[in-house]
Amino acid sequence: MKKITIAIDGFSSTGKSTLAKQLAKHLGYIYVDTGAMYRAIALFAMQNNFISIDSLDKESLVKALPNIKLQFHFNADLGYAEMYLNDSYVEKEIRTIEVSSFVSRIAEISEVRSKLVEQQQEMGKNKGIVMDGRDIGTVVFKDAELKIFMTSSPETRAQRRFEELKAKGDVVSFEEVLQNVQERDYIDTHRADSPLVMADDAIEIDNSYLTREEQFAAVLELSEELINSL
Repeated sequence: MKKITIAIDGFSSTGKSTLAKQLAKHLGYIYVDTGAMYRAIALFAMQNNFISIDSLDKESLVKALPNIKLQFHFNADLGYAEMYLNDSYVEKEIRTIEVSSFVSRIAEISEVRSKLVEQQQEMGKNKGIVMDGRDIGTVVFKDAELKIFMTSSPETRAQRRFEELKAKGDVVSFEEVLQNVQERDYIDTHRADSPLVMADDAIEIDNSYLTREEQFAAVLELSEELINSL
């Protein structure tokens, strides 16, 4: 059976990664969470004091890029790969609200985007991949056979994210999470390099009132229709 490339873009906390994992597992495809890659670099910047609430040492971070090693290691128990930064497991650290507050600023840096896009394109050169992020259908895989753009209201996304963080034991307020969502939306859609926009040939899915099961079923049907038409 021929394989396709599935690009899933959209705003933060729209469930892109959840959907991408479901699709990859069902289709037997490779799953790549590009957001985890940017989060890992944001964590590296934090660890090396390159970024704070009121400052960003872009020059030092760019110089350090050749020393940043990003790897996905497959977790058989979970059924998908997790992020390692310079050989250290960082999947939990990169999901904190603090990293979330910095990641969009890191993603604005052209040198960072160039480094990661090159790696992402190499990962998908043989197709059979589901990749989610902000610029997958517009930059990384412009020729992807299926492009999905996911959205929902900031309040809905903030509530989902708030509940996820609470479940992990993080002490945060809904207002703090909502502000983070809104700030990330603004930065992602207004950055000069590869801003978040919906590709002309993407299919938009507003999942404000969809369950995960309904969302998965809809996109799986689109995927299988395309695969069977090849």
